[in-house]
Amino acid sequence: MITLLTILHVIICICLIIVVLMQSAKGEGLAGAFGGSGITGAVFGGRGAATFLTKATTGLAIAFFLSCIILSFLAPGTGRGGRKSSSMAEEARKQATQGTVPATSVPATTPEAQPQVPPPGETPQTPPGEGQ
Repeated sequence: MITLLTILHVIICICLIIVVLMQSAKGEGLAGAFGGSGITGAVFGGRGAATFLTKATTGLAIAFFLSCIILSFLAPGTGRGGRKSSSMAEEARKQATQGTVPATSVPATTPEAQPQVPPPGETPQTPPGEGQ
């Protein structure tokens, strides 16, 4: 939905730029810059171009401001809920409230439980009575 609104916002921006540039000021606007001073008069009539472009500018400006407001409320990380925290910050907060600490080391084993491995190059010694 945000993608669709962003595309609509960009289209509104482009149309607003074009309409503002087409308006005739003292220099006849964009039409005068390309030598077509009579083009707007031929298409919309003498005064029709000015009233149409003025209404189009007003309508597009309102649509621009509304789309800005809507996109600012729908943008991730803003809106009613305030700023969204990252997943790592959320996990740290969850662990702090539960009182659990993640395991960072391997549990130690007792020396009796570890098998005795001879160093390389030595033959293992068997206790008397075993192996015979």
